[in-house]
Amino acid sequence: MTDSSDIAGRVAIVTGGSRGLGRAIALRLAGAGAAVAVNYRSQGGAAEDVVAQIRSGGGKAVAIGADVSEGDQVRGLVDRVRAELGPIGVLINNAGIGPVVDLDELTEEVFDETITVNLKSAFLVTQAVLADMRAARWGRIVNMSSAAARGPGLVGPHYNASKAGLEGLTRGYASRLASEGITVNAVAPGPIDTDMAEPLKRGGIADRIPMGRMGSADEVAEAVLAMAGNAFITGQCLAINGGTIYT
Repeated sequence: MTDSSDIAGRVAIVTGGSRGLGRAIALRLAGAGAAVAVNYRSQGGAAEDVVAQIRSGGGKAVAIGADVSEGDQVRGLVDRVRAELGPIGVLINNAGIGPVVDLDELTEEVFDETITVNLKSAFLVTQAVLADMRAARWGRIVNMSSAAARGPGLVGPHYNASKAGLEGLTRGYASRLASEGITVNAVAPGPIDTDMAEPLKRGGIADRIPMGRMGSADEVAEAVLAMAGNAFITGQCLAINGGTIYT
């Protein structure tokens, strides 16, 4: 059971929080009583819209632009969140890209960018917020993986590798932080109906899902909140994929 009261009053960062899954997660955390920093790289207007929606419901939120694959920008992001909202207790590593590239056209540049944005960013932001969580002896970190981490996937091997690495990162941090009251988990969505999934929708992906439809961003956000609200789950990956893959 999600204990959202444990989230109330905490400060949360959602990377890539301006749209899609990040937007839904930010709104769900705010609904549970967290003050939310909505991080974005280029979609400033969309991030401000999320903040406005949270504030209109009586919540507290700020939009902060930063490329979380760059260490200096991550440090600036975390410093601003501390100054404007307070010590960080919840981190959702959601920022990511999924360029659909045929195997014969996959380049070193695309591979490196995907690993950097999807995996390195989670490492950088996690490292930057640990001081606050350790001082409080309380923290909740949820990394956004994918069904592609354990299956063939539809985007490409660069994406598979980035998400599989993210699950390894999750287990590595979880094993080392459990005794300090900090949980680290992952959520692995299958095909979800967001803008990022447009190429998959055009390919008829819904017909290959046992439930006959793609998932919604709100359903994923619900799973993230469940992970963040449980103090005894750590090092785990929750699959949410409509029965496409069983783990």
